[in-house]
Amino acid sequence: MRPYVDWSKARRPGREVQRVNVDFPVDLLRSIDREARRIGVTRQAFIKLRLSDTLVNT
Repeated sequence: MRPYVDWSKARRPGREVQRVNVDFPVDLLRSIDREARRIGVTRQAFIKLRLSDTLVNT
């Protein structure tokens, strides 16, 4: 631990976060949850990964 750095206020430039709410059909959420469990990540992480992959590869 570094006594001169306040990590609680650390920011990653260009990586600001904005919260959004999205409604998904229950069947889609079940599929998301199943795939997230399969690869060992949370639902939120899985959604971020897939969106990122989709947008980067377009």
